[in-house]
Amino acid sequence: MREEHSRVLDHTNLTEHCPENASKSSANRSRKRSYQGTRLTVLPCVIFALLCLLCSLHSAEGIVSFFLPGWLERIRAGLLRTTPPTQIARRQIAINDVLEDAELTTPELIRKYGYESETHNVETEDGYHLTLHRIPRGLTERDESEQTLNGNGSLNSAPRPAVFLQHCILCSSSVFVLMGPKKGLGFLLADQGYDVWMGNARGTIYSRGHTNMSTSSKAYWKFSWHEMGVYDLPASIDYILRETEQKKLFYIGHSMGTTMMYVLLSVRPEYNHKLRLMVSLSPVAFMSNIKSPLFRILYGPVSNAMNTVGVHEFIPGNTAVTTLGRQLCQEKALTSTICSNILFLIAGYDSRQLNRTMLPVIFGHLPDSTSTNSLMHYGQSVQNGDFKWFDYGQKTNMKIYRQEKPPPYRLSKITAPVALFFSDNDWLADKKDIGKLAKKLKNIVSAYRVPLNTFNHMDYLFAMDVKELVYDNVLTLLSNY
Repeated sequence: MREEHSRVLDHTNLTEHCPENASKSSANRSRKRSYQGTRLTVLPCVIFALLCLLCSLHSAEGIVSFFLPGWLERIRAGLLRTTPPTQIARRQIAINDVLEDAELTTPELIRKYGYESETHNVETEDGYHLTLHRIPRGLTERDESEQTLNGNGSLNSAPRPAVFLQHCILCSSSVFVLMGPKKGLGFLLADQGYDVWMGNARGTIYSRGHTNMSTSSKAYWKFSWHEMGVYDLPASIDYILRETEQKKLFYIGHSMGTTMMYVLLSVRPEYNHKLRLMVSLSPVAFMSNIKSPLFRILYGPVSNAMNTVGVHEFIPGNTAVTTLGRQLCQEKALTSTICSNILFLIAGYDSRQLNRTMLPVIFGHLPDSTSTNSLMHYGQSVQNGDFKWFDYGQKTNMKIYRQEKPPPYRLSKITAPVALFFSDNDWLADKKDIGKLAKKLKNIVSAYRVPLNTFNHMDYLFAMDVKELVYDNVLTLLSNY
């Protein structure tokens, strides 16, 4: 491992490692949605309509106050704004191709672009059925890098290092491939010689089964990202290591994907020894400083209200939401600006890195389903400013934890090497909260500030220059472990 990537950071001040990079690339795609379980059509559509109304108040400078004089003219100007010709030219994506990708599943997207695709089914310790999507190799065989000489001088095939990718909340494995080859992280890793595995958390469209519970039952949805960390990740990691006959793997998580791993390594520290390196893209643990107005509402009053009225699945299996998104978000549609503003209100404003041509693909796959408890658990972190187990209320807490308040996660138990990636304009993973996390972690080997002031939370997946700004650095890190 090279010295420059093994340095441990001062835990008092989050230091930065920012190689100077930048460029441009392209490609993109998506999937059909075959949902089962609870079917709530009205609620998602009402929420989507409210988001559209709120996002319509956006201007280039920020969120326009409803009562600010001239707000109507700014809405009109925003809706009529067109994508700059240079941005269209740099991507060169046929509109029919985009619309097709918006309806393809993750395996279909992988195969469409010439890569091998595998689907693996995993059962967790508590009976949940998960799906792993795999890209076993890149487009080229890379014979020289894959083969080594054995003792007799003949060639042996060396196993490709396994990399496990875990998505954010309201997402699925598709986020690692929907931007297409040379842009999607899954494709880039495969082409660099890695055996790529992409997880799907319980409750998403690809992981909606259980050994003895129906997905329409309240009991099925009684989980948060705590259970995803304690049960989903170990089941997936153990399966991957068995299949690949390797002792350790690389882990790359984005947003909730990082939260899940912090939970696992804190609660079941024996899994520290199964990781070669954990890469945290936009790490989320402490959340008191989040700036996203939509997620403050979603994590707070919306999720609490849903729980009160007995709605335990957020964005249930409903093709109406994604079909609406695909139609409204087409580049030439007057409503496409609304779609981009939804992303900005969630993640932070960064219009220059968002390729609006790809909006139908993005909204053809997002949002995905999750449990109301997952939203509530994040809401508790926002409110109490700590990183704790789920708070069921004093009475139930006493039964489960034998104390009135939930215990904090013991981040000091995390000994695996961790690389943190953060940015200035991330509305869901604020630098202050990441700094608080850094003080708790023992083995930070790199902290990388993305060298673009406007880089936001979803840019880690969808930015036009994400390869040069982030992924090249990730690949360098992996090569040293």
